[in-house]
Amino acid sequence: MNPILRNILAVLFGWLAGSIINMGIIKAGHLVFPIKDLDPNDMDALARVMPTLDFKYFIFPFLAHALGTLSGAMLAGWIASSHKMKYSIGIGLLFLLGGIWVNYIIPGPVWFTIIDIAFAYLPMAWLGGKIAQKFSKQKFKGL
Repeated sequence: MNPILRNILAVLFGWLAGSIINMGIIKAGHLVFPIKDLDPNDMDALARVMPTLDFKYFIFPFLAHALGTLSGAMLAGWIASSHKMKYSIGIGLLFLLGGIWVNYIIPGPVWFTIIDIAFAYLPMAWLGGKIAQKFSKQKFKGL
């Protein structure tokens, strides 16, 4: 396969897979820790209630951000034909921009914002890149 096309697919599939995992974990969090009388799809209501929530309500959002970034970065690094770590970090930067935007439109407690921005994106992308580098030595023969 053409290396340029493969690298484009790495970004697209990494972003898509990470986003799907992120949203799945967010939805699971709403099932495990439902917020009474709140529609989780109502962003205005969610923004109003976020600063008042207990710690437990922030476990799943952090896991969603971290595991979504990790899986997307791993997949992008695994698929990329070259510069695997750069593609993994690129996915981390995409998710970091999304995380900053979400923390802006749905502001939570400052402690969560700091932990989320500092640990859920770039460190997970780096780890995903390291895992992808390790497994890519076995060569992805399908592409």
